[in-house]
Amino acid sequence: MGKVIAICNQKGGTGKTTSAINIATSLAMFGKKIMLIDLDPQANATSGIGFNKHNIQKSTYHVLLEEIELKEILQNTEIPGLVIAPSNLDLTGAEVELVAVLGREYRLKRALQKEKENFDFIIIDSPPSLGILTINGLCAADSVLIPVQCEYYALEGLTQLINTIKLVKDNLNPNLTIEGVLLTMADYRTNLTKEVIQEARNYFKDKVYRSVIPRNIRLTEAPSFGKPIALYDKESLGAKKYEELAKEILGIPLISN
Repeated sequence: MGKVIAICNQKGGTGKTTSAINIATSLAMFGKKIMLIDLDPQANATSGIGFNKHNIQKSTYHVLLEEIELKEILQNTEIPGLVIAPSNLDLTGAEVELVAVLGREYRLKRALQKEKENFDFIIIDSPPSLGILTINGLCAADSVLIPVQCEYYALEGLTQLINTIKLVKDNLNPNLTIEGVLLTMADYRTNLTKEVIQEARNYFKDKVYRSVIPRNIRLTEAPSFGKPIALYDKESLGAKKYEELAKEILGIPLISN
């Protein structure tokens, strides 16, 4: 059965979608079968992996409304072994349409039941909020990966997210764990980056990945070309760091510098 990892942070601008795309890609490049689920109405994971979100006819919205099965919306990507369940703007309606539905928190989990055995990992890109879409992701997930940018106030909003994860664990998904904390947008020229890294490691201990994603111009350019960093510039520092991160997730030892 595939491991389901929800990438989650209600704060915008943390590198959540960039990480979802590039973690999924890097794991696929290690020969794993991967499904990337775009659960964000902005559909940035969909466009960032090479699809025109305006041309998507059937999306995760239709799956959550149980109009069609998940397998009917899966699209192959340029990366062998990686498929995406795309999103589009229709998904904004799901928050309203599901509000009075019994068991609405488990719509994605139910949709995944038939597909989990076909994949090694299922990566969920959650929206930057703690609404019903994110709750669906957390209820369907085995674990949560939290991206944290190395910037001022970065750790402040995490209390609310940790509380939400605890509430979901206590009431809806008792098996939910924290997969790891990923530090992003690191600029080692600043003391602030070093302070945030130290603070995160003090708070989350060994849950913080050794791999830290740097500020990298190639990483920011790649989505506008609809490519993960490994296809856009595989020699860039960003590509190498996401490859390192995939090794950590897979339990492959990293060679110390």
